[in-house]
Amino acid sequence: RNGFIEINSPKIIASASEGGTELFPISYFDREAFLAQSPQLYKQMMMATGLDRVFEVTTYFRAEEHDTRRHLNEVTAIDVEIAFIRDENDVINVLEDLIIEIINGASECHNELKILKKEIEIPKKPIKRITYDRVIDILNDNGKMIEWGDDLDTEAEKILGRIMMEEFNSELYFITKYPLEIKPFYTMPDNEKYSRAFDLGYKGVEISSGSQRIHDPELLVERIKKKNLNPENFEFYINAFRYGMPPHGGFGLGIDRVMMQLLDLQIREVVLFPRDRHRLTP
Repeated sequence: RNGFIEINSPKIIASASEGGTELFPISYFDREAFLAQSPQLYKQMMMATGLDRVFEVTTYFRAEEHDTRRHLNEVTAIDVEIAFIRDENDVINVLEDLIIEIINGASECHNELKILKKEIEIPKKPIKRITYDRVIDILNDNGKMIEWGDDLDTEAEKILGRIMMEEFNSELYFITKYPLEIKPFYTMPDNEKYSRAFDLGYKGVEISSGSQRIHDPELLVERIKKKNLNPENFEFYINAFRYGMPPHGGFGLGIDRVMMQLLDLQIREVVLFPRDRHRLTP
């Protein structure tokens, strides 16, 4: 549909796809391996193959010791990557269409919504877009002090969600132009200070992150080094860029979080067999 092809990426990987350390190590014969924290590297590699639009309904495994109403260690998501984009706005437009279609589809589940005693507000295009700098100003003006360059914590997201509803009547909103240094190595710089990254918030919770990606292999290696990572660990990935990589971008949309926010529940109530730091069965 809309030119997208479904792919399936490996769930056993040799290196961190996000450059972080929150990985589950596994025994893989005589080698070090991990459960995949996202299909990021592989969906980008597909952009060099002639498949211009790919998606995957996938599972993230993240060894983060959270104990909150919105975090799990095994997460379902829709991952998307798109080639030949002009900038991150082309990616935002695809995500905008997708989230509106998901919510519209859920609104047609009349019997289920009646049982849950829930009414769903149908979003309209365009979804509100607001820059990171403006978000920081709004939060600081409302008593939540955030230093420029810091990511938004749970409290900040919650306050922002309330303000976006009160001032703009918008449950959904895109935050754009994030500082480069708080985004992963593959994120395209806008300049030395800002990136071409964005988040999608829904009622005060981040449900998606995305960006235009770097497509120049030399810049990619430079950014990997700046994140204190070893480019040799990503050689299989960088090689795909050396054969010619088109401008591209993508996002991951957390389905569990979408359902949680859609129905105003906590995340364990929308996942059949949730996995958190305390729960390994059933």
